[in-house]
Amino acid sequence: MIRNGKFHWPVRVYYEDTDSGGVVYHADYLRFMERARTEFLRSLGFGQAKLKDEYGVLFVVRSLALQYRRPARFDDALEVVTQLKELGRSLMKFEQQIYRDDELLIDAAVDIVCIDAEQFRPVSIPAAVRNMINPTELE
Repeated sequence: MIRNGKFHWPVRVYYEDTDSGGVVYHADYLRFMERARTEFLRSLGFGQAKLKDEYGVLFVVRSLALQYRRPARFDDALEVVTQLKELGRSLMKFEQQIYRDDELLIDAAVDIVCIDAEQFRPVSIPAAVRNMINPTELE
């Protein structure tokens, strides 16, 4: 759901997401953020299969910077907040945060590149996709 220019996606922490101490394993935060970006695109009408089959593109992580602030634990209800900050020819820059209630747990900057699904080389983001994800419309 988009509120105030940001996409909000709920996540529940399952046992499989945690280590032996019941704390979310560090790599699982990346999965939560990936799901939120995927659902953001799906909410705009662009599921992963459609992007590949109809447009011949994939979106892949080029880089990310992540700051762990507080741990999430087994059975926590979290919210991943995703905001598109910049849209280039083939690059999208996102800011993502993970919250438990109003408490910020994770803060991240994620760069996503559009690539050709067969050649795995950067290509322009398709116009239909670009028109739907224009950051000025999301602010």
